[in-house]
This record gives sequence, C-alpha cells and structure tokens, in this order.
Amino acid sequence: MSKINKVVLAYSGGLDTSVILKWLQDVYDCEVVTFTADLGQGEEVEPARAKAKAAGIKDIYIEDLREEFARDYVFPMFRANTVYEGEYLLGTSIARPLIAKRLIEIANETNATAISHGATGKGNDQVRFELGAYALRPDIQVIAPWREWDLNSRQSLLDYAEKHGIAVEMKKGKTSPYSMDANLLHISYEGRILENPWTEPEEDMWRWTVSPEAAPDVGTYIELTYQQGDIVAINDVVCSPATVLEQLNKIAGANGIGRLDLVENRYVGMKSRGCYETPAGTVMLKAHRAIESLTLDREVAHLKDELMPRYASLIYNGYWWSPERTLLQTMIDASQAHVNGRVRLKLYKGNVIVVGRESSTDSLFDESIATFEDDGGAYNQKDAEGFIKLNALRMRIAAAKRTL
Repeated sequence: MSKINKVVLAYSGGLDTSVILKWLQDVYDCEVVTFTADLGQGEEVEPARAKAKAAGIKDIYIEDLREEFARDYVFPMFRANTVYEGEYLLGTSIARPLIAKRLIEIANETNATAISHGATGKGNDQVRFELGAYALRPDIQVIAPWREWDLNSRQSLLDYAEKHGIAVEMKKGKTSPYSMDANLLHISYEGRILENPWTEPEEDMWRWTVSPEAAPDVGTYIELTYQQGDIVAINDVVCSPATVLEQLNKIAGANGIGRLDLVENRYVGMKSRGCYETPAGTVMLKAHRAIESLTLDREVAHLKDELMPRYASLIYNGYWWSPERTLLQTMIDASQAHVNGRVRLKLYKGNVIVVGRESSTDSLFDESIATFEDDGGAYNQKDAEGFIKLNALRMRIAAAKRTL
C-alpha cells in the first residue's frame, strides 16, 4: 500500500469512530477528512461536528441525506417487499451503499487516496462499505482499523478514549453502551446482554416504540396513497419520502409497532443476535403488499415473491452497486407502473391490520366476476371442468400407468 496522505473517515462521533479518528492521526500520520451522513439519526450530527473540530479536523462534511436516502434507497427496496430471512427489514444494510457513494465522492473532491470506516472484522458492514467503494472507485485504498489494531473489545476502546480524553456519550460507569445504528428506517441494538440470545431485552433499551402492552386501547386508522408503488400521501396530506418515514415512525411507534428480536446469519458466516425498531417499515411492507394484491397481475406478483429473497440477500451482503441488483431493480420498478391507489390500515397494540384497499384506475379486482351472488354470466362456471381436467392430465396418466 502506497503512502496515505489523506483519508476520508465515515464518522458518527460515537465511540468507535472517535477512537479511529485519533488512531488514524497517530498511526498513519495523515490528514483526516470526516464525513457524517445525516440519515435521520438527529442528535448525533452536531456533536460529531464539535468532536471533529476538537480533534483538529479541518475538512468536516456533515450532510443532510435524508430525502436521498428515503427516495433512492428505502423506497426502491420496499417496492420489492424486501425482507431478509423472513423478518429483517434491512434498516442498516440499505444505508451503507449511500454512505459508500458519498465517501468516494468526497475522496474525489478532496484528492484523498483512502477511505476508512468503523466496521469490525466480524460484521457485515465492512463488506458493504468496501464492496460499494470498490464498485465506484476500483483504485481506492481502504483502512479498516478493526482488522489492524489490538483494541479488540469495547472495553479497550473505552480505555483508549479515556486515556486520550475522548468524550463518550451514554457511558454508564464502566459498562459498555449498546452498539447502536439509527437512521430514518430503523434503529438497531447489539452487544451487552443481547449477546446471550436467551436474555430478554431491557424495556428501557427501546427508544422509538412503546411496548404493545402500553399502547393505546383504541386503534389508530391511517390511509396511505400510492403512486407507482411509492407512498405519496398520509391521510391525504402529500408527503416527501423522508416525511413519510418520519410520520409513520411516530404513528406506528406510538402503537407499539416495529420491534424485532432476531438471530440472523451474517455474510461472514456467524450467527448474530440483534434487536431492531422499524415502525415505519413494518407499516410500509404490509400496506405495499395490500395495494399490490389489488393491482398486480398474479404471475408478476408471484415472480416478484420468488426473486425477493435474492434481492434481499444482495442488499444484506453489500451488492447494491452490483449489475445484478441494478437489473432486478429495473424489473421491480417496471412492475410498479400500475401500483396506484389507497390502503386503509388499523394500528393496534403492535399489529398492522389492513382494513381497506382501493384503486380507481388500476384495480384488477372485478366484483362482477368474484361475487358469490348471480354474476349475470360474467363467468361461465362450466369452463372450470376442462381447466381442471387438463391440469390433472399428467397426474391421471401417471396414476393409470402405475395401476397396470
């Protein structure tokens, strides 16, 4: 690796990246540019600026990427009804390609030859950041401190921070804080007692949702308006993509919706236990499937369901910028041309209940055919006899042959 004079660090201002900033200055003797993406984590942004300034950083990039994140990453993912391993809504995974893109763009703007991140050598994020970076700039150098240094526990990071006068928020005595990641789509928790998959999470860990037991005893009704597969209004109030996430997080979180306790299979091969809060995403998934049930052709819907696990794995494993993900996205987006209409939902004590769906222009539901009443000849029930016999032909032949 050639001499590194300048490196762009993905910097949250939290424990890991605050230690990394100082470590890069000392070990690599290079100029550090910090980049903090505001993806909806809110309170983390300005403390990151202050801490970077205190560390002597001249080039500090703090950017509000909430709308880009929601519009160009979260919404396209939900058009595919994306779920990893049946449960996880990919809140951390989907943020990484945008961060990787901006790291490379800032490296190009500042003539930096390297980027750095705080992902550990055990996790998925190192793969996501680096696959994205290499896809966008093949010659970039990557510094991954967790794969180089000997600070191999969160306690050693806390000790390093104390030694060098680095402030650490949420420190409870000498107890390590949760490893957390937040954006508009979700907030995740790992570490501490969660490392034992038998241990129930502490109630005060959760930040965005009330417990279902504490949720209101009366359901909350909301209506979502869709255009080409994306939510464009809540209760007839037009919303930007980021506003959709913000509003649904509040409404759903107040009704105890969006908690998940999961043991997942990481790309590097190990199993990991994490907890997630995804109030808006939980509502969006249910509602999108509801409007698609009305407007998508049967075989198109089934094909999307068959391809979704592959699409989810591509995002989870860090292949957002791959040609295969782009190809799948083109097909998914084309399927959404007629996904227009409204969905009415009841939110009640952790449950998202679809109570209505309509599409005045694109509904494929024909009441005159589906009715159990007299359909006036719209559907000839005698046609079903030949349909069934033709579909049974191969089984009838096999059964007949075996009885000979």
